[in-house]
Amino acid sequence: MLPACRTAGDEFAIPPFDLTPRDVAGFTDELQEFQSLFHDCFPRSEPRAHFFDYMVGQLSPLERKSIEPMALRVPGGSVRGLQRFLSEVPWDEEHMRWIYHQLVADEMGAPDGVLLFDETGFVKKGTDSVGVGRQYCGTLGKVENCQVGVFAGYASRKGYALVDKRLFLPEAWFTDAYAIRRTKCQVPPALTWQSKPQLAAAMLQAIVHEGLLPFKYLVADCLYGNSPDFLDAVDTCVGVTALLAIPSETRCWLQRPQITDKGYRYKGQARSKRVVVDPGSLPITVATVAGRLPASHWYRRKVSEGTKGPIAYAFARQRVTLCKEGLPDRTVWLVIKRTLGAEPSDAFAISNAPVSTPLSTLVWLSGLRWAVEQCFEESKTELGMDHYEVRKYPGWHHHMLTTMLAHFFLWRLKLRLGKKSPGADRVTAAAVIGRGVTLADVQC
Repeated sequence: MLPACRTAGDEFAIPPFDLTPRDVAGFTDELQEFQSLFHDCFPRSEPRAHFFDYMVGQLSPLERKSIEPMALRVPGGSVRGLQRFLSEVPWDEEHMRWIYHQLVADEMGAPDGVLLFDETGFVKKGTDSVGVGRQYCGTLGKVENCQVGVFAGYASRKGYALVDKRLFLPEAWFTDAYAIRRTKCQVPPALTWQSKPQLAAAMLQAIVHEGLLPFKYLVADCLYGNSPDFLDAVDTCVGVTALLAIPSETRCWLQRPQITDKGYRYKGQARSKRVVVDPGSLPITVATVAGRLPASHWYRRKVSEGTKGPIAYAFARQRVTLCKEGLPDRTVWLVIKRTLGAEPSDAFAISNAPVSTPLSTLVWLSGLRWAVEQCFEESKTELGMDHYEVRKYPGWHHHMLTTMLAHFFLWRLKLRLGKKSPGADRVTAAAVIGRGVTLADVQC
């Protein structure tokens, strides 16, 4: 039996979305108040009305939440009007995002908040939508014809929400063969190719520069933990503790090796390069590190409650120096999470946490990505996040922004309602959004 973690207890627990249908009855006035906060972001009254209609459609019990059924659902709704609103009418997105971040900070903000970065795919049948192509789709777990969005989430002891987004455009989209398609999809001419980690790094830098969302922790999967660009962006966040997943083949040293400058000649010119002093001091993979750790380094820790009982893993950590292009780079905590059972498997992460950080904090951080995944699940299942049929670059961003706002609006209702009555029935997020948030008041 593995010993328990030396330091018990989490930093805080992120609450579930647990409103009841009774809690959200008659919310129309609140929705009108909420969307009016963004009126200055639209040039005229007509797009403001479409903005309200679109959010009404997303919060409706419609099975398919694309433009046509949503427009037909709302009294006086116009299919063409909503199409133009989403893809052609100018929005002040920067100002909208600033207002939205202020709202998130007011309702959910906490000094020990958490930023989360992840991507999600949107399966598409055709080839005309902006950024579409055969690429890995996390939703399906395989390569498929899809679009991919990179998102930033925010979580605290008060709730969770998506706070920013970027559409990933495959490199092929920046070739001459796609020039006509880029123009049709209104891709900004100045836009250049960026990897998913670079998009995430840009969002992180924008959030830090804006200074509205307080956070102490940062979590992301191995696509980002394996990226020098994203790691560099994290390094600029002073005082932030990050836990970033990494691949098992990531190389490191247990002891930081010494380096020196070695001279050599190239084409008759004297040059020098940095090399490890002891050529026999080769880096090893993090999987090798895990395999060599003695039993005394491992601790059993329950991370959550499952339908069949507690879900527990074995955890260990080790200080290592990462290898970058054959040279020592950052010295970090290597955190290893191992499944229990006859055939255990390991997952790896690195953290810039101070040496004095208790293992319990790293264990807690390892279980936080569910919050951004839950944002995707709730937004796709109940708010039509993946039901859109827009093809243009502005339309994709506008749809994602309204989806983020609709999801946050429901959290805002939950937070403002406060403690529920003792007899209230608790239901899942899907039941709340799908059954409870009806549009009876709107359509009277």
